[in-house]
Amino acid sequence: MANYELTIAHLYGNLMNTYGDNGNLLMLKYVAEKMGVTFNSEIVSIHEPFDEKKYDLVFFGGGQDFEQLIISEDIQDKKESLTNYIENDGVMLAICGGYQLLGHYYMGANGEKIQGISALDHYTLSQDNNRFIGDIVIHNEEFDETYYGFENHNGRTFLGEGERPLGKVVQGEGNNGEDQSEGVIYRNVYGSYFHGPILARNEHLAERLIRLALEKRYGKELDLPTVTTKM
Repeated sequence: MANYELTIAHLYGNLMNTYGDNGNLLMLKYVAEKMGVTFNSEIVSIHEPFDEKKYDLVFFGGGQDFEQLIISEDIQDKKESLTNYIENDGVMLAICGGYQLLGHYYMGANGEKIQGISALDHYTLSQDNNRFIGDIVIHNEEFDETYYGFENHNGRTFLGEGERPLGKVVQGEGNNGEDQSEGVIYRNVYGSYFHGPILARNEHLAERLIRLALEKRYGKELDLPTVTTKM
């Protein structure tokens, strides 16, 4: 089997780790190593540039309101490089606050409009005295895969041009509680409100992300074993 390696950027990894979201990075490492892939990761945080050509995969987790407000200001300096990375089919997993910040804006707890980077065409509104909390199940018809998780969010996200949902809600509320969508797929960006973390319960999704990153770096013809079972 050929020797492959991946370099992963953990975007604001020292600040965005709500509900154990960093576990997604551990799951990516676990699956990559089962596939015989060397997995290298590093944090890219405040006042640090994002090198769009250096990374094969980006993980962007969720955070509390205070941390997200700080990051919403800093990430504007990374807007161009992150957008270029995305438009060049860079692979990314974004959870909750990270997912929101890739869009146009989200409404904060005090009703303030907090700017994202508009790399993706969605926006997020807030709810008055309510959150979407509980177990959630979605089905992705394109891949014929079911994903299981836990949602806990005040935001109501509405997808835009070029975006399709990660899945259709079978149980739970999803992006906004109205249109049965949950999460987003845009090019090679996958976003979701699943905490828990999402990849711990959906190992086949972790393998999908690893394969996308490897194909982007090395091309389509890869000598790789299948290590997970589709659910």
